[in-house]
Formats: sequence, structure tokens, C-alpha cells
Amino acid sequence: MNKQQKIALPRSVWERFFDKISLILFLSAVLYVITKFGSTPAQVPVHYDGTGKVDSWGSKSELFILPLVGVFLWIGMTILEKYPHTYNYLNLKEDNRETQYKNGRLMVNVLKNEIVILFSFIIVQDIRIAIGTAEGLGIFFVPIYLVIIFSTVLFFIIRMLRN
Repeated sequence: MNKQQKIALPRSVWERFFDKISLILFLSAVLYVITKFGSTPAQVPVHYDGTGKVDSWGSKSELFILPLVGVFLWIGMTILEKYPHTYNYLNLKEDNRETQYKNGRLMVNVLKNEIVILFSFIIVQDIRIAIGTAEGLGIFFVPIYLVIIFSTVLFFIIRMLRN
């Protein structure tokens, strides 16, 4: 295995901006759960089918599972961002190493924040569905989310290949 050189790279304005936006949305969603928890029915949605309809209900204490997973994911991916030299690059050369590291780290950052925003939406929808102000995630939720994630990955892979 070939060890790649470490380079100290300051976080970009975009990385800090994306982190702040997703954290604000995520903390708002968690605060929403906390404020609505007392008035939420005993049964809440815990799983959805491919069309965004609820296909499993559970105890309202399960509302805290997704925020906990979100926190662990956030922390894990934030740690991963600190080690861009460990990623697997398609076109890594000495003259483009810094650019590739920045691009790879930004990809992890964007994916992390897209996932946290997704979790925030689902957290709020869980409460809204439970109290009767929404019916599901929507038929287009899964396709739109998949397009966003795969488009992000494709965008950054193309950037890697061009550098």
C-alpha cells in the first residue's frame, strides 16, 4: 500500500458555510422534536416505503434515534474530512495533490451536509405525520434524494478527473 503525503489544508469558506447551514437546520429539527414531544401521539412513523408512505409505526421515544444517528454521522464524517490523504483518488499526481485533497474533502463535506439536511427533513416530517399535519415524505422524496446524492458524487468525480 502506498502512503500518501499529508498536507495541512485550511477549511474553505464553502465548507464552513455548508456546515453552519446544515447545523442550523439539524438543531432546529431537534428543537422541534423536543418542543412537540409532549403533544406527540404515542405512535410515530419509524419507517417509510419507497413511495414515502409510512409502513411502520413505533414508540415516540424512537423520535430520538434519527437525531442520534445524525450526530454520530456528523462527527464521523467531520473526522473523515481531516484526513483527505487517506481517500482513494482517481488521478492523483504530485502537481495536483493539494487540489485533489481539497476536492475530496469538499465532497465529503457536501455529502455529510446533504445527509444531515435529509435527516432534518425526516425528523420534522415524523412529528408532522404523527400529529396529522402531513401524510408522508412524498412520492418524489426518494428519487430526488438519490439524484442529489449521486449528482454530488458524479460532480466531484468529474472534478477529480479534470485536475
